Amino acid sequence: MLARNVLWNLAGQVLPLLAGIIAIPFLIGGLGTDRFGILTLIWVAIGYFSLFDLGLGRALTQLVAQRLGSSEDAAHRLFWTTSLLIAIIGTAGALVVALLNPWLIHHFLRVPAALQQECVLAVYLLAFSIPFLLSTSAMRGMLEAHQQFLSINAIRLPMGLATYLGPLLVLPFSRSLVAVVALLVVTRLATWLAFLQVCFRTFAGLRAGVALDPTLIGPLFRFGGWMTVSNAVGPVIAYADRFLIGALITVSAVAYYATPYEVVTRLWIIPFALTGVLFPAFATTLAQDPRRTVLLFMRGVKYIFLAIFPISLVLVAFASDALRAWLGSTFAGRSTVVLQLLAAGILINCLSHVPFALVQGGGRADLTAKLNLAELIPYFVLVIWLIHVLGINGAAIAWVVRVVVEAAVYFVMAQAMLPAIRAHLWRLGLALVLAAGTLATATLLSGASRVLFVISTLSLFALVAWFQVLSPHERLLGLKALTPGKV
Repeated sequence: MLARNVLWNLAGQVLPLLAGIIAIPFLIGGLGTDRFGILTLIWVAIGYFSLFDLGLGRALTQLVAQRLGSSEDAAHRLFWTTSLLIAIIGTAGALVVALLNPWLIHHFLRVPAALQQECVLAVYLLAFSIPFLLSTSAMRGMLEAHQQFLSINAIRLPMGLATYLGPLLVLPFSRSLVAVVALLVVTRLATWLAFLQVCFRTFAGLRAGVALDPTLIGPLFRFGGWMTVSNAVGPVIAYADRFLIGALITVSAVAYYATPYEVVTRLWIIPFALTGVLFPAFATTLAQDPRRTVLLFMRGVKYIFLAIFPISLVLVAFASDALRAWLGSTFAGRSTVVLQLLAAGILINCLSHVPFALVQGGGRADLTAKLNLAELIPYFVLVIWLIHVLGINGAAIAWVVRVVVEAAVYFVMAQAMLPAIRAHLWRLGLALVLAAGTLATATLLSGASRVLFVISTLSLFALVAWFQVLSPHERLLGLKALTPGKV
């Protein structure tokens, strides 16, 4: 079930991404640069609005998963209480956006005069959709707690595709942003109705009526509040390096750093898909079956390592060639070292998603939030100093240092919650040392020797992974996936 749910999560994220790659050139040509620029801001706003549920959707997942097997009435009371709180937050958010809308369009954003009225109407439509957009997090949280990822992605996938392909359907009839946003709003309303129908069908008790419990507000906000701290501080840390490069070097230098960063961080799709499944599983098994939690934890770490290391090695080894072929020799000269550093760091960064999910699944969102707060100022000091000394390469080094330290702390937290993983972590540490040595060696080679090194390393890696790392059961599952109907 774990593998199947992960595959569904991957499909729900990868296919919309591919749709966006295909649709964006046509949208730029059809809408024009100004309208498309505004549309991208609307996409960003839709993405960020989903974080403004104050972490209540995630809190619902954790609390319901923790209580699986106990009274269904408790889960229903959690669902309705969370839904009401999110509805109140969403309505307040919609009113704020509606009130600020004229000022945003006419004064804050540099919107061409000819498009201002069009944009005002489009943002009013967007504001109307906010309560529905936020309240889906409660329904999705309820389904995630019960491992209903097929149902979740059966709804999320069409919505993700419609985000990019929907505006294309409007272009033959209108170039107006009002029409485009109206279609996006209709898509969100249809998504909300689909989630509601699935929840009512899956959890029959919800149809008995609204069941509110004021005593649940405290636990929901305690967990969700710390989630909100992470959601607020995390993006500040994540985007700080690019703003500081623009302030301390030049705006053009940002492109030489941001481009390899965007390429490398696309690999987050893999741990996101996996930990989205592991989070409710950890919440359920930590109290009921700790041995199962250890198994899930180490499998998560193992699968991410097996998936990310080969990609990291190829990126590190062929960074210069790939950048030169893609963006030219000037870009390659400026960005090669950045890409190599980030490609090495992303391996550890992706691995840290598993202990992060364990800590939050265990109800300790406060620990991850406090770590984010603790690293904020030291990271700013480090990145500013290294940018002064080494330019954009210094920013990349600072990022790697931060993710390594962050991962180490997350794994220490995980070991405190699951002492049985200690022996496994020693083996992981050895594997990471070998991986670091391999990646470093790849940067020293060139020409045919580099190609031969990568091929021989990946061949040896595949053999060791297949015969030594994967269990017989996992190998059998792998064979079934590769040769369906023959095993």
